[in-house]
Amino acid sequence: MTRVVVTGAAGFIGSNIVQGLNARGIDDIICVDDLTQGDKFRNLADARIADYVDADLFYDAFADGHFGQVEAVFHEGACSDTMETDGKYMMDNNYTLSCGLYAACQQRGARLLYASSAATYGGSDTFREDPAFERPLNVYGWSKLLFDQRLRREIGAGFGGAAHQVAGFRYFNVYGPREQHKGRMASVAFHQFHQFREHGKVRLFGEYGGYGPGEQQRDFVFVDDVVAVNLWFFDHPQARGLYNLGSGRAQPFNDVATAVVSALTGTAHTAASAAAAGLIEYVPFPDALRGKYQCYTQADLTALRAAGCDHAFADVATGVARYMAALQAS
Repeated sequence: MTRVVVTGAAGFIGSNIVQGLNARGIDDIICVDDLTQGDKFRNLADARIADYVDADLFYDAFADGHFGQVEAVFHEGACSDTMETDGKYMMDNNYTLSCGLYAACQQRGARLLYASSAATYGGSDTFREDPAFERPLNVYGWSKLLFDQRLRREIGAGFGGAAHQVAGFRYFNVYGPREQHKGRMASVAFHQFHQFREHGKVRLFGEYGGYGPGEQQRDFVFVDDVVAVNLWFFDHPQARGLYNLGSGRAQPFNDVATAVVSALTGTAHTAASAAAAGLIEYVPFPDALRGKYQCYTQADLTALRAAGCDHAFADVATGVARYMAALQAS
């Protein structure tokens, strides 16, 4: 039986990976997380797993071989709050812990599939897995970048020097089910769903960075697609390296708002028609985000495609409609 570990298993992407593994009939899963925020348990309540281990206890025990032969570790556990200013906390969680886990995986013969982040690009306008374009704007982005750099230095740019598969994924703007615990860090689609339910309209930032109201663009990627790519690498142990994981398509926040409003009203809208109907409200750009905000992201998928992964990603209209249906059903 295939035994796998998922860290951050009660979190957004981790719990969706657990669901993806379950859908394949894999349930010998050791779930690792910190349930100080107790309501995160809901993300695992419908999952089939072998064990749950607190994050404070897992890493040393894994390094000591306590869990037997593990095929792969999906390492999703991290502090992902881009507004977190405690650099020591961020580095302990996102860098030091990951370095130890990598060493333990190599020693124990486990493959490591881990979450990096598009925040490593920060102020760049080119999103390709190359140090020339890595300019993090906050300590979160730097903590993720430093681990990527550490692996490049130890096992080469393509991670080919490792005895066992290592692959990192630079997630872009992920949205979808099981993110309800994330608070302010939940996706714009999640927040807009609740804004519309409460106020009958959704809010977007006004003009900023040379972009008109709601026209800042991000690469929005549906969580089902993120799971599919992780599982593709699980199926292809020879595939190694650092990869962007986005849709490869930049779309304005207006597209998300339009998809949300259209799904919840049952009427097809454009951004202009929704704004005219009072269904979209533009608010001033917050001072706290000035200079720390990516106005444009678009994953370069050249490396992913070259690795052989030809997964077709959902666009915003398709993915958000599916997400709204799931939220309405929950």
